[in-house]
Amino acid sequence: MYPAYLVLTLLTAIATGIGACMDFVRHPAIVAIAERLQVPVSWMYPLGACLAAGSLGLLAGLVVRPFGVAAAAGLVLYFIGAVITHLRVRDHQLGGALLFLGLSAATLATAVAAP
Repeated sequence: MYPAYLVLTLLTAIATGIGACMDFVRHPAIVAIAERLQVPVSWMYPLGACLAAGSLGLLAGLVVRPFGVAAAAGLVLYFIGAVITHLRVRDHQLGGALLFLGLSAATLATAVAAP
């Protein structure tokens, strides 16, 4: 189970780290999604900080497992919020949010189950 945990943790940390960077630089694609979801662009920095904290927490969890479990749980909650935000405005383009939710949930499951 540890190899799966390691791969999923690194993949999720990289993906959420890239997402955080895209929020911090206000990438046009991310701004367009935020506007479509009626999320104020001023929230990009706080949302990016949440993603960055999750990414760094996952990496810290490779050394101290409880950090990784907490970070993965936080990311699961973050992406549940993202899915709810899509549904709130009846936006059915939620593949990205569901993908990240699944990746975070799989990371959480392996973090809890890995020896």
